[in-house]
Amino acid sequence: MISVIVALTNNGAIGRRGDLLFHISDDLRRFKSLTTGHPIIMGRKTFESFPKGPLPGRRNIVITRNGDWHHEGVETAPSLGEALKLAADSNPYIIGGGQIYDSALPLADRLCLTEIDTVCDDADTFFPEIKWDEWKETECSEYFTDQKSGVRYRFVTYDRK
Repeated sequence: MISVIVALTNNGAIGRRGDLLFHISDDLRRFKSLTTGHPIIMGRKTFESFPKGPLPGRRNIVITRNGDWHHEGVETAPSLGEALKLAADSNPYIIGGGQIYDSALPLADRLCLTEIDTVCDDADTFFPEIKWDEWKETECSEYFTDQKSGVRYRFVTYDRK
């Protein structure tokens, strides 16, 4: 099973200047809970946004076209297809960024979304358009309010029909 995990706003915004739009503690805890013990697949820019390098407890696979790029504790692949081959024996999570999500969405079996109930006009990275008729909601939390940012959010899981 290939899962995509992302926090996105009502207008599909996911990032700004190489960072998350909001650092919602509950979202980060959910991300860690869901992805720990699984391979995580990401683009190089997403990996380089991590302040402490590879995320512990997960196999970190970075997609990069630069064959000379290496980082301790990370496997590299030249494409999403090659990254998925590396993780073929397990259930990988695709964690970004925008270009990787765009390639992964047609292949995904599950979407693990944090739906943030706001619009970010200054975002520069967006999630691809979701064809909702291909997905069914399988889990949905109530809305919560982040104490730091004041934004409302909920956790929703969709499985491909």
